Amino acid sequence: MQEVIRCAVLGLGRLGYWHAENLAFNIKGAELVSVIDPLEGRAEQVARELGVSKWSQHPNDAFNDDQVDAVVIVTPTSTHAQMIQLAAAHGKQIFVEKPLTQELTEADDVLTAIEKYNTVCQVGFMRRFDPAYAEAKRRIEAGDIGKPLYFKGVSRDGNVPHEDFIKHSGGIFLDIAIHDYDIARYLMNQEISSVTSRGNILLESSRFMKAYDDVDQGLSYLTFDEGASGDVETMRVAPYGYDIRGEVVGTEGAIQIGSMRCNDVRLLSKNGSTYDLVQDFPTRFKNAYLLEMMHFISCLQTGDTPKCTAADGKAALEVAAAATQSFKTGETVLVSSRGAKEKLQL
Repeated sequence: MQEVIRCAVLGLGRLGYWHAENLAFNIKGAELVSVIDPLEGRAEQVARELGVSKWSQHPNDAFNDDQVDAVVIVTPTSTHAQMIQLAAAHGKQIFVEKPLTQELTEADDVLTAIEKYNTVCQVGFMRRFDPAYAEAKRRIEAGDIGKPLYFKGVSRDGNVPHEDFIKHSGGIFLDIAIHDYDIARYLMNQEISSVTSRGNILLESSRFMKAYDDVDQGLSYLTFDEGASGDVETMRVAPYGYDIRGEVVGTEGAIQIGSMRCNDVRLLSKNGSTYDLVQDFPTRFKNAYLLEMMHFISCLQTGDTPKCTAADGKAALEVAAAATQSFKTGETVLVSSRGAKEKLQL
């Protein structure tokens, strides 16, 4: 058992910085030894702030460093396939933010490299580690609602991205709804077999999205391979806050997941009762980001398989690709995956 896992973080935007900070200060058994970012001065700045001795603008400096056991890839989505394959070839263990790759055609090459070099790869679907979703998973597995029949997911975010982000995001179904596709598979313990998606542009400020075949509101209807169904509502239209919820209906009950409450405090006055709403994803999923990285480090120490493998990443990507195709064609699209469990056993 390796007691200390020496890590490098590649990509130091907002999320990359949080991962680096957690590895530096908050995770027992992890040591942050290097930070990488192509923006001149950014890696050096973060290294000073976090007390890290090595920094660079070039990912190869981490791949070629014998003092690095694992890399955390938070680079642009379009680079994920290349970064994962390079990391695997250099013997590094891998944590990669979602999605696994931007293009479905790249996913098999990535899985082949991971298997060839016998490396661990965990994909950053943090909802699996959020305490509310984790408790729902436990209760479903315990049989508390009987056999799962229907999944409902809601992801609403009022922070409309800028045009440059939309241009490279891959669209609403890949960028946002993929989280719900993954957690649907996880909670239902069934594979998604088909998807029918629709979408619209509702806000005047979102009209620029039309040039990129994107929308600010999407809806996906899912069927599962064991007969269950579901729907996923995805919106960039939520002026009131950051609204992430889920529900699973079973033969003997239902589980509702998530709340808009920022604090468990309700203000009562002559004007009525109010409570503060969650406004952004850092507030909602701060603990989940920490817990998923703790899980990654623990798996590397013990040899356990991560809860969210590269095969899971490909399965969610296949659903997102099918949803995008359905939105563009107006037709129901079959999902090509036969299930992550059949594709890769790490």
